[in-house]
Amino acid sequence: MPTSAPSKTPLLQVSGLTAGYGKIVVLRDITLTIGAGEAVALLGPNGAGKTTLLRAVSGLLPRTGQIRFAGGDISTAGPRDTVRAGIAHVVEGHRVFTQLSVFDNLLLAGYGVAREARNAQVEEALAFFPEIAAKRNDKAVTLSGGQQQMLAVAQGLVARPRLLMLDEPSAGLSPVLVDRVLAAVSRLREGGTAVLLVEQLIEKALAVVDRVYALARGSIVLEANAGEADLASRLEHAYFGADVSAPLAS
Repeated sequence: MPTSAPSKTPLLQVSGLTAGYGKIVVLRDITLTIGAGEAVALLGPNGAGKTTLLRAVSGLLPRTGQIRFAGGDISTAGPRDTVRAGIAHVVEGHRVFTQLSVFDNLLLAGYGVAREARNAQVEEALAFFPEIAAKRNDKAVTLSGGQQQMLAVAQGLVARPRLLMLDEPSAGLSPVLVDRVLAAVSRLREGGTAVLLVEQLIEKALAVVDRVYALARGSIVLEANAGEADLASRLEHAYFGADVSAPLAS
């Protein structure tokens, strides 16, 4: 678990957030905060609304309630505006352009960055993942699933976001590659980038974050520091209520 104290400055403030798909309401009255340079895990069983929450914050879904970021109101902002504000959202799955090279994928992710700065920022992003840096001229289709996930995370880093939101970056990866991808969370936090991490591998998530929110049935049911005693048991109760015999999602 990280040991240095994150800044207490509120970077992201969400209050009274409600969102869903058409007439289907998935999230109800969500309130959460993330400090500048803080890593926060968003945990919960499948179908709890974790992906929906990230999509709502990044403007991919209509929502009601208030979202403030770096002191500004982005409650009605679309995806382009949230990116400009400093939020990068790495969606679940290895969403890369398979017929482009690794380097060109990252150049494209830096669209809107001044040309003289873009190459330097691409190199910064590649520095997190030497394994794909060595394949910078190879087409993304030749990368393994784990390498494509690394590339997807690197894409999110090119614009030097103040907040990086990662939706289940470990999905489909071997344990070794999971560790490599999640190690980037620690490095980002140390460099001052805030992270909101949706993850099913609970123990691994807790090792790299400062705080935890648990989401169940579309509502926040627990907020805790990552190092609190008996947190796994508390999460189980939060997820399943009285049914403490049900296993945690893995």
